[in-house]
Amino acid sequence: MNHYLAIAIDLFFGFIVLFIITKVLGRNQFSQITPFDFISALILGELLGNAVYDPGINVKEIIFAAVLWCLLIYTTEMFTQKVKKVRKLLEGEPIIVIRRGQLQYEALAKGKLDLNQLQNLLRQQGFFSIEEVEFAILETNGIISVLPKSQYAPPNTEDLHLELKPVYLPVTLIIDGEVLYDNLTEAGFNEEWLQQQLANHNIFDYKDVIFAEWRKGKPFFFQKYE
Repeated sequence: MNHYLAIAIDLFFGFIVLFIITKVLGRNQFSQITPFDFISALILGELLGNAVYDPGINVKEIIFAAVLWCLLIYTTEMFTQKVKKVRKLLEGEPIIVIRRGQLQYEALAKGKLDLNQLQNLLRQQGFFSIEEVEFAILETNGIISVLPKSQYAPPNTEDLHLELKPVYLPVTLIIDGEVLYDNLTEAGFNEEWLQQQLANHNIFDYKDVIFAEWRKGKPFFFQKYE
């Protein structure tokens, strides 16, 4: 029992430490990940894994190792922001794999990307033929950014000479039967207004609503639990 308790304690403190480190290092540890970020995430996981299954390591050692690694990563991140040459070495740089509609074979080889993989990445961006692409850039996180040829690009408001309209961000008001009061206030409404909107649809309990949002110029949108 003591052994399981020790594992539980290590996991608990490891979870807290890794959560704090993730907050300090920022979202790039789990979004838009670069090769350097990938290595960093692996090391953090390995630190916790070894700490849990090695009875010779205590909580203090877990915290020390994790905090030290956090400081190293944080210092490196600050350094890469100041020195562009180091940034290129650690984070890599975007590679143009299609230029003016022409495949760049040397660039593909540099990015360790074959044509099948390129086609797969292009399809994920909504382009099913290389012929449709004017420029394609292999980003440092492995995603392809595409600039299509003009005849394959979707028309925009300027192309259609339409009147420009302001854009408003939707505001989520209810999730899983819970009212997001901060969002409600930010939208400029109060709870009485929200209750009235729901009452207009014969809903008198927030818990009956799985999701609700408001956007200026649009009808109040909601969905009930089935």
